Amino acid sequence: MVSHPAVPGTVLSLLAHPDDAEILCAGTLAHLAARGWRCHIATFTPGDCGSAELDRSSIAKIRRKEAFDSARLIGADYNCLEENDLQLFYAPKPLRKVVSLLRRVRPNLVFAHSPSDYMADHEMASLLVRAGCFNAAVPNLFPRTGAPPLDHIPSLYYCDPLDGVDPMGKAVSPAQVVNISSTLDLKEKMLACHASQRDWLARQHGMDQYLVTMREFASSRGRLAGLQAGEGFRPHLGHGYPQDNLLAKALDGLCVLC
Repeated sequence: MVSHPAVPGTVLSLLAHPDDAEILCAGTLAHLAARGWRCHIATFTPGDCGSAELDRSSIAKIRRKEAFDSARLIGADYNCLEENDLQLFYAPKPLRKVVSLLRRVRPNLVFAHSPSDYMADHEMASLLVRAGCFNAAVPNLFPRTGAPPLDHIPSLYYCDPLDGVDPMGKAVSPAQVVNISSTLDLKEKMLACHASQRDWLARQHGMDQYLVTMREFASSRGRLAGLQAGEGFRPHLGHGYPQDNLLAKALDGLCVLC
């Protein structure tokens, strides 16, 4: 992969489960890493319900290692907030974990799940990250998290929901698509690190070809912008959030507005 001049910045992908980043935004993370950005991949849970054979502790240990190995392929750090799989709720404890992580990592750019997605863990993760980005800059909220409050709200972007549709089957259109044609192979290698999930997803979701399904989704998002492969994003533009489209600036020439 071609290296570019370093762009000072830190990006955090904070999604629900191990392998979510690899499916939804790893190609973009790979581009940012190649341009000198510090990259952090974090999950709310270790995916401790992602097996029909292993107990929660055993599969969680495997999936943490898979996530760590995947992140290492782009020089990223990996963190798990150790919430329970399929039991993620908007509550003080997980919110405090998000605020603490944001204050430690201090990202300029954050990737979160779509607010409307196929499963509740994703939607709760999205809401918690949205609140965390806003609240991490508030000194009186969780003042003893071990790091000072952020001095600004980071730029927040929502990844596309899986299959590009909301729970009612209505298409969700991205505001912009990042061209990941040159990082798609690396994205696949990262996803392949999550070997424990191939059989599980075939059993639970009918995804018999884990890697092929990822490529088909990347192709479908790319077509929205006339690209071979893409990852779609929508910026959160609520009051107080940055409005300057940092992602497009960071990936000049690779980001196509829709």
